[in-house]
Amino acid sequence: MSSVKSRNVSREDKNEIKGGTLYLVATPIGNLSDISERAIKTLREVDFIAAEDTRNTGRLLSFFGISKPMISYFEHNKRERGEIILERLIKGESCALVTDAGTPAISDPGEDLVRLCAENNIPVTSVPGCSAVVNALALSALPTGRFAFEGFLSTNKAERKKHLESVKSDTHTLIFYEAPHKLKTTLADMLCVFGDRKISLCRELTKINEEIMRTTLSGACEYYSTNEPRGEYVLVIEGAGEEGKNENFFSDMTVAEHIDYYVSSGMKKMDAIKAVAKDRGVAKNEIYKQSLK
Repeated sequence: MSSVKSRNVSREDKNEIKGGTLYLVATPIGNLSDISERAIKTLREVDFIAAEDTRNTGRLLSFFGISKPMISYFEHNKRERGEIILERLIKGESCALVTDAGTPAISDPGEDLVRLCAENNIPVTSVPGCSAVVNALALSALPTGRFAFEGFLSTNKAERKKHLESVKSDTHTLIFYEAPHKLKTTLADMLCVFGDRKISLCRELTKINEEIMRTTLSGACEYYSTNEPRGEYVLVIEGAGEEGKNENFFSDMTVAEHIDYYVSSGMKKMDAIKAVAKDRGVAKNEIYKQSLK
């Protein structure tokens, strides 16, 4: 029977920056005080930094008095730049990968660079810190033991609906990112597909205007019918199975009441008719006829 020997690793050894290693460095999502001592040390000591936006990262580095060579690495140049970064790592340089805010490789092209390094036996280590996903989940007042992070929904309506349908029966708490200009449409689509579930809308996390709104999807739709969304959002939604899956919330409603329910939540009447038809499993034309009575 073989045994594995372990050794004590000092804090200094663990924090030593080593050549030929990729460091995933989490950066603040709003409050600069959230950066860790280890993150600052890593950014100071690596050979170069791969950044989503070198201008944004440049301001962060300047604030902490750090001057370091940078290379841009983002969604539209990740293949070309990934190979360049890999080549430098193979030659023995150390690199810190940062995104504009939060943890690299989470809903971020950094995942491709991590995969590329793994395929080429390049060591990768994480310098942990801020994550909007975890912050929002902790603040949501929804179940945190099991959750599914779904990232951003597609801007294509059909793809967006398809994505929502695919997680409709998921019993995990669901987490999405959303931009302000798409929020109203997203909430209406979620209400249509999920039914009226609980939701926590987490806005501008760690910033001066941080706001946590705990409501329902219908309540959120109603609120934003008269209030313009501002800032970046993390949406935390209860999963199916919580409080009866919400699949038959309309069981005591007439067809007219069911339509009015969706219209009052911000939907156009024809979209509401489509939603009612889908909920009840009948033809859209049949619901339309009943709405005229």
